Amino acid sequence: MTNKAKIDSEEKGQEFLQEIFSDVQEYLNGKFKRNKKSTHNGKQGEATEQAFIKLLREYLPKRYAIESGIIIDSLGKTSDQIDIVIFDPQYTPKLFIEDEMRFILAESVYAVFEVKPKISSNLKYAGDKAASVRKLHRTSVPIPHAGGTYPAKPLFKIVCGILAINNGYSGGFKGTFLENHYKLNDEQKLDCGLAVSGDHFDFFDSYPKIINEQSEKAVMYFIFRLLGKLQSLGTVPAIDWNAYAQHLSS
Repeated sequence: MTNKAKIDSEEKGQEFLQEIFSDVQEYLNGKFKRNKKSTHNGKQGEATEQAFIKLLREYLPKRYAIESGIIIDSLGKTSDQIDIVIFDPQYTPKLFIEDEMRFILAESVYAVFEVKPKISSNLKYAGDKAASVRKLHRTSVPIPHAGGTYPAKPLFKIVCGILAINNGYSGGFKGTFLENHYKLNDEQKLDCGLAVSGDHFDFFDSYPKIINEQSEKAVMYFIFRLLGKLQSLGTVPAIDWNAYAQHLSS
């Protein structure tokens, strides 16, 4: 049986890889267009959110759980409702689920995203959501092992971003976007963003990496950049469970 993918990859190499990445973006754009036509206005936001959750679940390793929910800390403080939370499911499980309301422990969180139809009109809104997460208290305790004890892991900065169907900035992620972004305070500033229409930005390095020309590969570029960032964070810190337990003591 002829393996067409193998033949194409041998003949076209890098072009073949780019075609695969473009197909992912084309599929997503088509899905959003179908949702707009067939979904009630009140449900379109939910459908868009679920499409992005599905995308991340398909491409991120299984070590990362991806849900919507509210983040809670050991002081009893909570974040705003967060559209997408990427968190560690193994060592820091969700606290509980009731009526589809998920509470996720602050220490378990790697990244959070706001989902909107357009980035330009929602930048500060997404920044406020980010700040509600970054203000939370997180614990970290030493980890015993066979040869002794590892010191408590330093807390990393939670990655915050925005995911949208369209960019909305006429100049892309330059000019007005950068002016608006730099007006945000440190807790509000976003680390990355994606418009499925073809634009991506991130500040993972010392300078922004930007795709600004309606790229057909922006979605997969974003995914790979996010994967690299998550990988660099390692694992989440070990929770001080006593900090939570003390609130249940008589």
